[in-house]
Amino acid sequence: MEKRGIVNGSTTLRKRIDSIAIGAFDGVHLAHQTLFSKLTPNGGVVIIEKGTATLTPGATRCLFIPFPCFFFSLQKIKDLEGEEFIKLLTTYFPTLKKIVVGYDFHFGKERRYSAKDLKKFFKGEVEIVPEVKLHSIPIHSRVIKNFLKEGKIELANEMLGRFYMVEVTKIKGQGLGSKELVPTLNWKLLEKFLIPKEGVYATFLNGCIPSVTFIGKRETVDSKFSIETHLLAPIQSNLNVARVYFVSYLRDVKRFSSLSKLKEQIGKDIELAKKVLTTTSKRFVELCYNLEEKHKEGLYEKTIFFTPPKPSFS
Repeated sequence: MEKRGIVNGSTTLRKRIDSIAIGAFDGVHLAHQTLFSKLTPNGGVVIIEKGTATLTPGATRCLFIPFPCFFFSLQKIKDLEGEEFIKLLTTYFPTLKKIVVGYDFHFGKERRYSAKDLKKFFKGEVEIVPEVKLHSIPIHSRVIKNFLKEGKIELANEMLGRFYMVEVTKIKGQGLGSKELVPTLNWKLLEKFLIPKEGVYATFLNGCIPSVTFIGKRETVDSKFSIETHLLAPIQSNLNVARVYFVSYLRDVKRFSSLSKLKEQIGKDIELAKKVLTTTSKRFVELCYNLEEKHKEGLYEKTIFFTPPKPSFS
């Protein structure tokens, strides 16, 4: 049985795909999920890879997509005419009967073709999904990015339909936390994820470990940028690679007059984080657990970035 969500270029799988959703899908937010809901059980997702995704860079998108993913490089297809683009799709997916796109979808050379033009070139069904809004605000990746930069993490999470997540790898810290403050894990980003507004956040680590995460310049210590997480529950194994899920923005970065004053504030941050994490969305927490199961099963580690050749018209 083919695993859902993996990036796969196998001929056997492609022959089964009878419907596709097309887009860049950075963030895989609620509007994107609306497109996926229009697919058939044998659907697939064509991701136009621009190399600029920062909410869900690279294959991270496949974690949040409940269908097989196929990455097409924008650089390889951007100069295709409309007819050539459809020829490419129908050759790659020989049983294709339905295409789903958003209202603002454009394709082809100089993006001259719109979503409506798909109906001119494709003989099957074309479904165009209208703009999706939340609290009267249009859901777009750029809107979510702005919310994250402003520290409006709850609004960003609402539009994503989950907690915003970044993948990190462990690095050596100063050792100051364990000696003078509280012990922390120090990180650097694994991919080009968008870094939210600098500050202190209530977070979950690897989906289920309650924690407090600091992002920004350590103003009281050395003014160097860092990403540090203090765990609010014990763990039984070393964490060299992890996923940080952002739940709530607690406070801005501040400069304190002494380490003792900073430690006092950290204690307050911890208590507030505990309160926030125990009252957060149960549905979002369940999604975190499900994502961690995907990681355990290796659902997107065996990735293939496949670009089909340009079709020839003889």
